[in-house]
Amino acid sequence: MRSTKEKPAHGRTFWKQGSAIVLLFISVLALSAAAPEKHLSVFSTAANYSVPIVQHEYREYIDLLELLDPLGNVSVRSDPPRWRIHYNSVLGEFVAGKPHARIQGRDAELTGKFLLENGRGLIPLDCLNSLLPRFLGGPATLREESGRLFIGNIATHFTASVSSNDPSRLVFHFTAPVNPTVATEPGKVRLTFRREPITAPASPMLTFNSKIISSADYSESDGAAEIAVTTSIPLIASFSPDGRTITLSPAKSQVAEKAPLPSSPLMTSPAKNPVTQNPNPPAPGQAAQPSIPRRYFAVVDASHGGQDRGEALGPTLAEKDITVQFARQLKQDLESRGISTLMLRDSDANLSLDDRAFYANSTHAAVYIAFHAASNGHGVRLYTAVLPVGSDEDRGPFLDWTTAQSSSIPLSQATAASVAAELKRVQVSVRTLSAPLRPLNNVETAAIAVEVAPPGADLSALTAPDYQQLVAGAIANGVVDIRAQLEAAP
Repeated sequence: MRSTKEKPAHGRTFWKQGSAIVLLFISVLALSAAAPEKHLSVFSTAANYSVPIVQHEYREYIDLLELLDPLGNVSVRSDPPRWRIHYNSVLGEFVAGKPHARIQGRDAELTGKFLLENGRGLIPLDCLNSLLPRFLGGPATLREESGRLFIGNIATHFTASVSSNDPSRLVFHFTAPVNPTVATEPGKVRLTFRREPITAPASPMLTFNSKIISSADYSESDGAAEIAVTTSIPLIASFSPDGRTITLSPAKSQVAEKAPLPSSPLMTSPAKNPVTQNPNPPAPGQAAQPSIPRRYFAVVDASHGGQDRGEALGPTLAEKDITVQFARQLKQDLESRGISTLMLRDSDANLSLDDRAFYANSTHAAVYIAFHAASNGHGVRLYTAVLPVGSDEDRGPFLDWTTAQSSSIPLSQATAASVAAELKRVQVSVRTLSAPLRPLNNVETAAIAVEVAPPGADLSALTAPDYQQLVAGAIANGVVDIRAQLEAAP
């Protein structure tokens, strides 16, 4: 301090340097906060999921094990600097720091150095087009700019045309069922596809001979595809029962008051269900913050049902049947441990994704657990939500529908970790992942999805009572272990 008083000029210089350092530090923090973690969205017949993209020396990398694991049987042996991975019957050999590999004894060039970090094998993102077919035995198409990877011939195509007898109706036909988020804003209707491998038409910009609906613009970004429709009047979306046709048309006068707020996703009306419905339901496309007392601690949801059979696990075995069996067993195990449980689907009924989230939110349960089943891989995969890009701002007493899970993600991840620990304890193979699996992002409490595969190569194990009891019992114990934390959540 004495030198500062004696030499004010030096003191001023120190202040300027200190200010510059502080400003630089603040700028670094701002840039860090503004750069969210990037993910690669993967689409295949086996599973749709996402994996984190790792940044290293201005290059983007992918964990090869995490990428291949949902697609088949994978094992890894790490003996630094060498790293070996078996995918089904294919052997890949890599060396840390080297820009090449050997796949089934044949050389394969990488676009950058192979990285070995904490046992993880990281390969450059932009080499997937050439490397993956060597493992998969089929095509793999990377759309690097939008962060989308297509495994096999899985692309969903579409056509769009204005109705010949009503120019205010725009009809989309898709080659496979779709379930996009639909949002409106002045002059636009946006259909966003996060779980479907939608691809561009011959021309990204479609124009129509209509004064009401002038065009539809296709684009891709952030792991999703979007169709933006330009319109001079508000439109609402209706879906065909098979999910392959979406019709945009003006709202009828009798439903005009139920039209969504601008920029809010549309939501289909909930179907009738034994669950008591909220007497003051949310506006379409929004998740209400329930004011009713909590009736159930846990909500267990058997995915698929009715016309939606899910994955074909065998000639006569459908995913929808397996998920009901696991859900029933879990309900029994939870209630035997004193946890009140609601099972959303206990029959072969149709429930939309929005219906499932609506009922889960209406009960104000502490935890939501969805069941899926798979024929590939082995053991259990636990998923938590990856939220779509969008506003997470509250609108009065409502939460944004597409990001309702936002504040609960840490608790969801803690729930998944607790369940994973119990599964490991009973020697069930388990992995925890994040993926854009609806309706997880629409649920405003702790929410996980449990995908169960057989413990080995025998698919019939999925129907074995001892395996169902082993998995369900471990999940129930995991919920019990974290019960106090779930009860303390607001």
